Amino acid sequence: MKLREKVDKILGKVLVVIMAIMVINVLWQVFTRFVMGTPSSFTDELARYLMIWIGVLGAAYVSGRNMHVAIDVLPSKASGPMQKKILKLVYVIIIIFSFLALVVGGFRLVYISYLLGQTSAALQIPMALVYLAIPISGLLIIFYKTLDLIKK
Repeated sequence: MKLREKVDKILGKVLVVIMAIMVINVLWQVFTRFVMGTPSSFTDELARYLMIWIGVLGAAYVSGRNMHVAIDVLPSKASGPMQKKILKLVYVIIIIFSFLALVVGGFRLVYISYLLGQTSAALQIPMALVYLAIPISGLLIIFYKTLDLIKK
């Protein structure tokens, strides 16, 4: 099995696990609110943080599968060789953006929140763990787009 397929499989399973935890968490919230009459104190915050991880890691997964939303007006009107050049340029731009915004910016956010000792209100977990999804996603997108760039 190729490395890309292994990463896809692992990332897909991680996303399924996060989603399953989120469903159980929300069901617990509904149960405690409507059946027990006293809503659980942590479920809202946990659902929010799990949604962040699903959204950001899901974006990396979709990017790796080339299923992301794209405006292809320019490439569709170009010739075959020009389409490849445009696609390579798009991959390079995605790699640069992912590196600067997600990896560098994300690691700075994680580092600063770690230094400041920020913790979440209800769960009391370090916010650096929540923000860690951003640079991980950036690295995954760079991995996928670099492989796509080499393949083209």
